Amino acid sequence: MRVLLVEDDEPVAESLRRGLQRYGFEVEWVTTGRAALSHAGPYEVVLLDLGLPDTDGLDVCKALRERGDVPIIVISARSDETDRVVGLELGADDYVSKPFGVREVIARIRAVMRRMQPRTAGAAGTGPDRYGPRLTIDRKAARVRLDGEEVALAPKEYDLLAFLTEEPGALMSREQIMEAVWDANWFGPTKTLDVHVAALRRKLKGAITIEAVRGVGFRLEIVSPEEADRPQENASPGETGGRVRGDVR
Repeated sequence: MRVLLVEDDEPVAESLRRGLQRYGFEVEWVTTGRAALSHAGPYEVVLLDLGLPDTDGLDVCKALRERGDVPIIVISARSDETDRVVGLELGADDYVSKPFGVREVIARIRAVMRRMQPRTAGAAGTGPDRYGPRLTIDRKAARVRLDGEEVALAPKEYDLLAFLTEEPGALMSREQIMEAVWDANWFGPTKTLDVHVAALRRKLKGAITIEAVRGVGFRLEIVSPEEADRPQENASPGETGGRVRGDVR
């Protein structure tokens, strides 16, 4: 996804750009309102600071909205309710107050893009997401079903599953996962991640596998229909447990 970042504070912009790039976003960075309005694109979302050196960011927001329906997320140190209301009324799709974490910005980008889908792709595809023959995730309702039956997940278990299923098969580092699911400033032990992974393996056995890559992170794979139909006795009951214990740090 291509992002236009309009931010004149270099440390903030560099930190945000690096964070977004770690998650696969392409970021074009400009420092003024004039540069934002003259940027040819293409881009799918705009991250817009209000405190620009050459013009008020609210004017830039209004001008961008008049040009089209590209999602605009305001990022600003102005936390006053009036600024929030004015920004949203001028066409911003969301508003993030500084200081913020990369995790929050990414979550808001994804939420805005999901809301945009009905405008661009019609109502189809807005229901629960299906992963293989057994698992569905209803992100709007935050509900997970296995073979049609709802699975009780703890909040962080759900957040972890939702994050890993955004890119099945992709290897996610521990740093990426902790930042996205917990917090960019998490200082506790990452053992909590292993505990939540083990819980998902147990509760969703047969629908997904979560492979641990020693020293790196985790990779979620969707169980194919052929594997789902395979008799359970083909897998040793102790195999999964040994794999968990052997891979966690």
